[in-house]
Order: sequence, then structure tokens, then C-alpha cells
Amino acid sequence: MRTSCRRLVAGLLLTPLLSGCFASGGASLSSDSSGPAEGGRLRVALAFTPTQNFSPYGGDALHLSRLGVAEGLTQLDADGTAVPALAESWNSEKDGKSWLFTLRRAKFQDDTEVTAKAVASALTHAAAAEPAPAALSGVKVTAQAVGEDQVRVGTGEADPVLPLRLSNPSLAVFSPKAYGKKGAVNPVGTATGLFELTKITGDTAATLDRFHDYWGGRAQASGVDARFIADGTARANALRTGQTDIAEAIPVAQIASMDKDTVHETNTPRNVSLHLNTKSGVFTDGGLRAAAHKAIDTSVIAKDVYEGYAEPGQGIYGRALTWAAGKHVEATGRATATDPDGESITIATYSSRPELAEVAQVLQQQLQKAGFGVKLEVRDYARLEGDLLAGKFDAAVAARNMMLDTGDPVSILTSDFTCDGTYNLSLLCDKNVDKAAAEAQALSGSAKRQDAAMKAEAAILRTDAVIPLAHLKVITGIGTSVKGALLDPYERKIIGTGTRR
Repeated sequence: MRTSCRRLVAGLLLTPLLSGCFASGGASLSSDSSGPAEGGRLRVALAFTPTQNFSPYGGDALHLSRLGVAEGLTQLDADGTAVPALAESWNSEKDGKSWLFTLRRAKFQDDTEVTAKAVASALTHAAAAEPAPAALSGVKVTAQAVGEDQVRVGTGEADPVLPLRLSNPSLAVFSPKAYGKKGAVNPVGTATGLFELTKITGDTAATLDRFHDYWGGRAQASGVDARFIADGTARANALRTGQTDIAEAIPVAQIASMDKDTVHETNTPRNVSLHLNTKSGVFTDGGLRAAAHKAIDTSVIAKDVYEGYAEPGQGIYGRALTWAAGKHVEATGRATATDPDGESITIATYSSRPELAEVAQVLQQQLQKAGFGVKLEVRDYARLEGDLLAGKFDAAVAARNMMLDTGDPVSILTSDFTCDGTYNLSLLCDKNVDKAAAEAQALSGSAKRQDAAMKAEAAILRTDAVIPLAHLKVITGIGTSVKGALLDPYERKIIGTGTRR
């Protein structure tokens, strides 16, 4: 396993160094291309079922990224730096209000060329999607072809982290024939990645075959058979019994019964948090939000639920992000806790990450002891997401990789905690939070943005709209016959060109 990380790269592109490097049993970010050129098919078990028929504009985009189907102009390396993907180089123009991307020679899986016109069209479709991809929260993107191999991407206002945004799986590029009516995108045979999606079996399975004209080199596996298994115990059993080669998000309760050589942990900026509904119901009252916060002991969650594979929540940015260490700003000015006096609340969470239900049970006990009446609602994520975003519950326990959308610590604030945010589970709309997020968004240079992000974090925590519970390590199960599987702290990749069995 690789044990060293590249140094931070100075300049406009943020590089939030993680304490755990992007690694695998023999593969790094660029994939290990050594070994035999021909491998068998890989069997992969993913934790979340598709909710939007593999549309690239929501959570399903991660499936397309993890399985090596789709890619954008850039990608993130181990340190969170934007590095080339479909674009081989880029430079900022007009004081950062636009960027010129030079494309590499590549093909779509329908055997057409990747051209500047096709890329500009793909980005234009993404910018017009409703709801907008989380990576574009607060940013209005335009794209225009410049000749055959360059694309100019404008943002209206200066956006120093645009190359990071364009690494987001929701901004992947597909061939012109993928785009249909009313914003529909068909990813079958229209992407550019190392594997071509050839068959979708509802929300239970997908079949992928090697794309022989992939610009990044020939994949060593001949294809991938993916299954979507929401139950964590079932995923672990599939690995134990040899029914799958790679299983993501192994529950900590299953680790002790597994072959230790199949268990791989990765430090990530993933948090588990309790989001309190600030728009309707009990937690519109800041005093009751403060009472909930006061009642929760996060050390119990880290120790008892995650069995040491987590640390107690200390903020939005956990210890895996080394730049955040020692920089947390005290969240003063919180409301005074008031007596819950038996107020009844419902906490929702999802079963795809089995520890979340256990976390919810611990919270139920702690909040009941403080005087709340607490009911729990646990569903598969595919059946829960819409109701979560619509504010149908008083509170939600959710896991979120805080660097997933862009690798930029500021962008996540805009999407998750501002009035116009597209993944705002707390339905928070606070003028001080919006101001702090906007000020951070306007800055360039990693150090300045990081410091501003910490100030915005304090403004968010001051509202008690979100209560950080734990900072997680992610456990991936990888069969001992598998070589080159990717352990990505940003949770965007599992398979590379060198992954094989």
C-alpha cells in the first residue's frame, strides 16, 4: 500500500490534504497498469440503489464514476488537486471569470470523437439541469466551443475553483446522442470511461464491458457485474462467500467475522451528522435545537456504534483534513436551551449504511432522557431522499463526504447550508450563514478559502441546525484475489485500469 502523499500544490486550486492517502492493494490514483493485460470480469457490490435511472445529475452519478463509466474534464488526485481527465490542460482568463480547457484526443463509447462542441453541449445541459448539480450551487456556468479542441467555460463571477468543480461526477461528459427531451440523459454506451454501461436491470444490477478505445489505456478487467445491495450485512456476506469481489461500505459490526486481509480502511472527510428541520415543526425553535445539541454525547456514538472506526464529531471539517486541525472557530451566540417538555419528534435515516440506524437509536435514548418524545423512521435511501429534502421529518441522521462535490471546503457550505442550497437537509436559511458562505466563495488561494470556511462553519454551528456526530473511516471489502482496487478518500472511484482478479 502506498504510504506517502504528494505535497500540496500552491496556487488557485485547493488541495485539502487528507491524513490517509489514495491507495489500494497495489494501485494508486492513476491505477497500476502492470501485470497481465487480460483479466476476468469483476463483481462489485454497491451500497446505494440507483434512484434516477442513472441520471448523471444526482446521486446516481457516483455509480457511473465508481464503476469507471463516466468522467469529466478533470479529476481529483490523492491530495484533492484537480488533474487532467478529458482536458489535458487549462488556464484562467478574464480575472478568473472564465477558463480555457484544452481537450485530449478521446472517443465516446458510441465511437464518435470527443469534440469541443460536444463537451460544451454536455456542460450546457448540466448547467440547465433541475435541480442543479450540487457542484454548481451558487455558480452559473456557460460553455462555448473554441475551435475543435478547446472549450471556454464562463462563471459570470470569478470562480478560482472551477477546475475542482468540473471533477464532480455530476458534470461528466456524454456524447450528443445521450441527451433527450426534458433533461433526460441516457448513459448507456455514451460515456468516455474505461467501462461501457451495456445493461441496466432496474435498480438491482448493471452490466459493464471494457471500452477498448479508452484514452487512458486498456482496462485489465474484461468487464464489471455490479449489484446494488442496500443491506450492509448482505454485502459483507457476498464477499465472505465469494459471490462478489469488491463490496463497498462494510458495516463495522461485520469486520470481526471477516478475513482481515479483505478489510481495507480509508480515512475520509465523511461525517455523520444530525440535521434538524429549521423550516417546520419542533426545531424551528432555536431553544429546542440547543436542547437537542446539549443532550447528545457524541463520544458514545464513536465508541459504541463505530467501534473505534470513527472520532467524535468536532465540526463540519474533521481531522482527516489536516488543514482544519486547530482552526475551528468557537461558535458563540447559540440560543439558550429550553425544556423540551415532551415535544414529539421523528428522526429519519437510511438503511444503506447500517450504522446510521444504530446512531439514530442512541440519539433516541439520549433525546428521550432530555425530555423529547422520539420516533424513528428507517428506509432505503432511494425511498427516503425526496422526503428528506422536502422536510417531511423533524430531524435526519445522514452521512456526507464533505469534499465529495468539489474537493473544495467552501462549495459544500453553499450546497448544504445556504438558503438556495440543493442538498440542505436542515432547510436552513440564515442571513449570517449566507453572508459567510458568499464571502468565502469569493476568495482565491487555498489558505484564504480554508480560513473563511472555518468562519462559515462557526456561523452554521451557531444555529444548531446541524450537529456533527462522528468523523468516519470507510471500510471496503476486497477479495484477496483482486489486485489494484482503488481506495479513494473522496469515494468517487473503486475501479481503475489496473484493477483485476
